[in-house]
Amino acid sequence: MKLSTKGRYGLRAFIDLAVYGEDAPVPLTEIAARQEISQNYLEQLMGKLKKAGLVESVRGVNGGYRLSRPAQEISVGAVLRALEGDLKPVECAGIDTEPGSHCTGSGACVSRIVWKRINDSINNTVDSIFIGELVKESKNNKKEAAEIK
Repeated sequence: MKLSTKGRYGLRAFIDLAVYGEDAPVPLTEIAARQEISQNYLEQLMGKLKKAGLVESVRGVNGGYRLSRPAQEISVGAVLRALEGDLKPVECAGIDTEPGSHCTGSGACVSRIVWKRINDSINNTVDSIFIGELVKESKNNKKEAAEIK
């Protein structure tokens, strides 16, 4: 599975928002500058995250974006799905949970076992990593970098 720039940049922006938005909403201009991502592109990404209920926008002079709930409650999987859609490695009815999805050869297809295991592994991994963990890691990295200087 290969994530698009939506997933890669969106996750970076989301983590940035979690790190810098603990006390107040964060303007997109600040995220764009720190992450070197176009503000226009960030607006598109934040729109998807807002639609998924992961972020809220705050209008006004001190406005910007903030997480809709604590970072410890938001998985990387939730963020990536909001940005990318499903995370299936291949289109295969053998791993689909949608009613009515079918494949004429799915009953005899052994490779679907491979795709299902890969799919389950990807989902289990991204669903077990929480943004709160990444915020802590980011703060530790900054602290270590400051100590080295």
